[in-house]
Amino acid sequence: MRPQHSRRSFLQQIGLAGLSLPLLSADNFGNEQSLKQNILQQKKEGKLGIALVGLGGYASGQLAPALQQTEHCYLAGIVTGTPSKIPVWKEKYNIPDKNIYSYDNFDSIKDNPDIDIIYVVLPNSMHAEYTIRGFTAGKHVICEKPMALTVADCDKMIAAAKKAGKQLSIGYRLNFEPFNLEMARLGTNKVYGDIKKLTAGFGFLIGDPTQWRLKKDLAGGGPMQDLGIYCVQGICYTSGMVPVAVTAQEGPKTIPDKFTEVEQSLKWQFEMPNGLIAEGEASYGSPMNFLRAEAEKGTFELSPAYNYGRLRGKSPEGEMKFENINQQAKQMDGIALSMKNNQPSIVPGEMGRRDVKLITAVYEAMASGKKVKIK
Repeated sequence: MRPQHSRRSFLQQIGLAGLSLPLLSADNFGNEQSLKQNILQQKKEGKLGIALVGLGGYASGQLAPALQQTEHCYLAGIVTGTPSKIPVWKEKYNIPDKNIYSYDNFDSIKDNPDIDIIYVVLPNSMHAEYTIRGFTAGKHVICEKPMALTVADCDKMIAAAKKAGKQLSIGYRLNFEPFNLEMARLGTNKVYGDIKKLTAGFGFLIGDPTQWRLKKDLAGGGPMQDLGIYCVQGICYTSGMVPVAVTAQEGPKTIPDKFTEVEQSLKWQFEMPNGLIAEGEASYGSPMNFLRAEAEKGTFELSPAYNYGRLRGKSPEGEMKFENINQQAKQMDGIALSMKNNQPSIVPGEMGRRDVKLITAVYEAMASGKKVKIK
């Protein structure tokens, strides 16, 4: 019998049970006061405090460093189930004890005025729960992609945001990135005429076979959830349209020991409202990284299209000339600014819900072998 990897067992594995936070002593009281002063200074500068919920690779390698470059938000707190991580994060990012939480006492974050935004960076199956709890605590929420595993969960998250009167944004960094914004401009403005062919692909050879991304109950699926969603996004913002139907095919499992629960690769074909067929592909077994639009008057494309940096693009006018930015810093600043100005997010929960709906349709088409209409 295949072992089950439930949310409860996952949390136990990462060590939330028995998490105790460091207590203030006479020796570290002065340092703690210094950390609090740092928080007060950030607040005086008008920045919004972000608490990262989950300190995995993305939070530690991308989000936390990016928050050292942001102008409208800053790293104010952390939520972790691994006590051994606390001293490192506390010292590196000047986080006071009162802004460090476990999953057990997470809900008490409602009483902390330093925290304005909860950023959920947990396995996919946990997004809905911690997003809703974040709103119950009266905080704004940024949720990593995919927004949730079901459209029903997306609806609950959006409802929780409305009830709390707070903003829900999805961690779609490429909606703030200049190369991808240029693809959207060229496509939606029909700079080179109507798009005749639109293709997108993202893949790499995945490593550790025990990671949560290969466990269906935590990830919800394989590369479609993790990588394919970038292609779904690219197709939508380049065309300016939302698909109305889809067909899909699962690829072969050439590394079967890693893919006992989720797909290794898949391809899909979106039918767009104007009849255009947009093709997507995602894989954990082979490298690819592109977004390409073939239009009446020429081709414009990105390759690589989805990396954290060093993107490259070209059009009939030649190479795209844009600076490679810190995408996460730009994303979080953009979201924080919309919250500060009480303006709609450009990456709202409704966009996340749309993409979950499209991904669900892709999986349905892949399983049935039939075209699935998307209402």
